[in-house]
Amino acid sequence: MKPPAHAPDWAALRADFPILDQTVHGRPLVYLDNAATTQKPRAVIEALTRYYERDNANVHRAIHELSSRATTAYEAARARAARFINAPLPEEIVFTRGTTESINLVAYVFTSRLKRGDAILLTEMEHHSNLVPWQLLAQRTGAQLLFVPVTGDEGLLDLAGLDALLRSNVKLFAFTHISNTLGTINPVAELCARARHHGAITVVDAAQSAGHLPLDVQALGCDFLAFSGHKMAGPTGIGVLYGRQALLESLDPFQGGGEMIASVQFEQSTWNKVPHKFEAGTPDIAGAVGLHAAMDYLDTVGRTAIGGHDEELARYAGERLRGIPGIRLLGPRGPRGGLVSFALAGIHAHDVVTFADQEGIALRGGHHCTQPLLRKLGVPATTRASFWLYNTREEVDRLAEVILRAAKFFGTQD
Repeated sequence: MKPPAHAPDWAALRADFPILDQTVHGRPLVYLDNAATTQKPRAVIEALTRYYERDNANVHRAIHELSSRATTAYEAARARAARFINAPLPEEIVFTRGTTESINLVAYVFTSRLKRGDAILLTEMEHHSNLVPWQLLAQRTGAQLLFVPVTGDEGLLDLAGLDALLRSNVKLFAFTHISNTLGTINPVAELCARARHHGAITVVDAAQSAGHLPLDVQALGCDFLAFSGHKMAGPTGIGVLYGRQALLESLDPFQGGGEMIASVQFEQSTWNKVPHKFEAGTPDIAGAVGLHAAMDYLDTVGRTAIGGHDEELARYAGERLRGIPGIRLLGPRGPRGGLVSFALAGIHAHDVVTFADQEGIALRGGHHCTQPLLRKLGVPATTRASFWLYNTREEVDRLAEVILRAAKFFGTQD
């Protein structure tokens, strides 16, 4: 993808993020751990402060002024989330704690719909949050787990056998939009169309794409889509599950308690309408308010521009790092998400990350919650640098210089 002709002033946008204006171990902070969580702009911080200073109250449960304001703000965030992903209706937006809870919700409510002999299709690049919930569902129901394979270090899905897999009585097909380890961008619309042809329900993990690319659930044709606020400038503890209204209405609740009921008797209860049927208890109201501000901020910058900027930094980082002896880069050389994941021969990723931290560079080292994928690729851990709208080419240059020094320090290069 390419940024628009009139791209934002990326350097100027850095000033919107107060946390970046600091030193770490005496060095200017270079924050390259955005795939784990992004930093928050002043607009989001101020929205949270304003809510707690003026409007804090519980929602949907009182008629006093503060509750009315809180309810209005909470439901406005729901409508904003629907517009953010082009969902037809606000009622198709369920607020959760994040992508993990969203996927667990879907996996749990499908327990009564699967049986022995059915199958759940995943890919080999899934985050544990899009693997373990389906393992639990398979254990509860006797369903089988099937996997679309990944092809080598380039990290693309091998789709040659997809239709054969889908014909194996697959009821659910869950897959990531952008791999948090490889940076692979999967062809969501194609995967959803092929699954729909075989009658399978699709669940898209958009945790790594929602803050980087425009999303249109109608164009994608997915049944469910999940993302987290904290990976797209919003607060932690708030996330979104999109689900087609007819599908949500047909499913049983996820949790029981207040708000998700229509009426309660001693012996039984009836359920509230969607999406409230899936939002038991007091929600993260402030989180929804902050997420609203984050979505406004991202669309002001422009998600197409952000995606182009992030991909350009990842491409440039790959070019700079590829020349370091002993380095192994994972993920596609072509179009990719805004991250690079690599291993240095003879050096554990945690040592690389610790070395970089002393230089003020925040990286991520480990298995990135994709243990089966890394095991298949034959690496115990990788170092990951992930980019976002406030990162610059100069920071990539600093990264490359520090990784080269790390290689020399640990003795992998003379």
